Amino acid sequence: MTHLDITPTPRARRPRPKVVTLSDAAAERVREIMAKADKPYAGLRVGVKNGGCAGQEYVLEYADTANPLDEVVEDKGVTILIDPKAVLFLIGTVIDYEVSRLSAKFVFRNPNETDACGCGESVTITPAKLD
Repeated sequence: MTHLDITPTPRARRPRPKVVTLSDAAAERVREIMAKADKPYAGLRVGVKNGGCAGQEYVLEYADTANPLDEVVEDKGVTILIDPKAVLFLIGTVIDYEVSRLSAKFVFRNPNETDACGCGESVTITPAKLD
């Protein structure tokens, strides 16, 4: 019986896609907000919490530090920290910043949303299925 050497050939890992990305307008606005903050922050924390009439709400807040299990995304010069419990709800989301005559706000374009309330403050999100 001949012994075959079946040592795997090392190869570079395929880069993982970013959980969320920022539009140019959103990245610019986050950089402006962070520059005017009262102290330096580690990044922008993005998450999802239960609430609102549709069941869930997006959360944006300053992050003093990254938690050990946070998903860290660097996009357009902005550090985004994502709570690990929110990752499956946010996969593929683009965060945009829109200005109209009456308002200016961050908008989440999330392919996992299945419903939203009439006022746009809350959503229903189904976790992404990993193939």
